[in-house]
Amino acid sequence: MRAAAVMALVTLLAAGAARAQGDAAQRGEYVFRAAGCAACHTQPEDKGAFLAGGRALDTPFGRFFSPNITPHPQHGIGNWSADDLWRALTEGESPGGAHYYPVFPFPSYAAMRRADANALHAYLMSVTPAPAANREHELPWYMDFRIANLFWKWLFLDADTFEPVPGKSEQWNRGAYLVNALGHCGECHTPRNRFGALDRERHLAGNPDGPEGEPVPGIRSDGEGGLERWSAGAIASYLEDGMDPDFDFAGGAMVEVIEDGTRHLTDADRAAIAAYLKDLPR
Repeated sequence: MRAAAVMALVTLLAAGAARAQGDAAQRGEYVFRAAGCAACHTQPEDKGAFLAGGRALDTPFGRFFSPNITPHPQHGIGNWSADDLWRALTEGESPGGAHYYPVFPFPSYAAMRRADANALHAYLMSVTPAPAANREHELPWYMDFRIANLFWKWLFLDADTFEPVPGKSEQWNRGAYLVNALGHCGECHTPRNRFGALDRERHLAGNPDGPEGEPVPGIRSDGEGGLERWSAGAIASYLEDGMDPDFDFAGGAMVEVIEDGTRHLTDADRAAIAAYLKDLPR
């Protein structure tokens, strides 16, 4: 009887742990959508397995290839702990101590809350492992020294977790967190200096040399060619279905941002994003 009771307790605890892990993975999938991971880490047009990496990104500093972030133990992140992922997201450092290039948007993810990073780890560990080897970046010789990334971080990385802004509403602060941390919108919509760091003085003001060399519009609401004519409702609607106030539809990279990301968010979160963007630059 005692052995049976012990086995029953073990079974009960295991079931509880499995439910907790499942709940964390479900929360993590929402963080995953808000963080836009699918677009960069999956090759388009079904050329690669989900999150198996290999997508090329051409930049003024060379061609980068996204890594495999499935839980494959050799080619992916299957051996990463939650602490490893947290360090990668917020410090731009691999479990082995390599310093990531800032083409990985850790300068924005650095503001992520630990609970969201932990949930994201649970989700990533739940996806199907893909045995796709990572590709080496194609960089000029002077970019091929990762130690330089450490000095870049010393100069430009602000690793403070997001804190609500006093005097702003809960909705505004949620929008700020989604835009600036999880959604990392500034990585495309903010211009960069000669070292590839975001020009914080022109936050979300548009980038003439965005991904693949294409210009990216501003998304501020202060008359700089951004969202000043858009209502908050129009912004929220666009993030769900991709249709703008002129009845045109999103194109380029925004198609993936919407399809893989923002359309999966709650109405409340899309409204929070809109409220924050409509309040810029105040």
